[in-house]
Amino acid sequence: MANQKNNKAIHISLWIAQGLLVVMFIMAGAMKLSQPIETLTESLPWVTSVPNLLVKFIGLSEFLGALGLLVPSIFRFKPFLTVWAAIGLAVIMILAAIFHATRGEFSAIGMNMILMSISLFIAWGRSKKAPIQSKYK
Repeated sequence: MANQKNNKAIHISLWIAQGLLVVMFIMAGAMKLSQPIETLTESLPWVTSVPNLLVKFIGLSEFLGALGLLVPSIFRFKPFLTVWAAIGLAVIMILAAIFHATRGEFSAIGMNMILMSISLFIAWGRSKKAPIQSKYK
């Protein structure tokens, strides 16, 4: 009985984590995809240091990663893709932390590490502890 409650708590925690990351990465990705570089510079000064195409690629990766966290799990169609999306977002956050460290922007690294940790929690939870079963075999 206690194990079942624990599993349910982890399952709920994973859904909350997935929802939180979806909101964060949809907003961040959509912002990078839709706003001109001049507007982005106000909130993200680093965008002037990299090619515009790279900024758009990062935005697309974040946006699609966010969709990958939620859509396969909700529809229970290839839910293993949620694990891969979480791993992909963790890699993006590691690369972002490295990028910010090379620029001396250490204040940005904390958020990168928090988002990476949540992503890895989702990857672990959805692969080992509370996987979602596909309804299509």
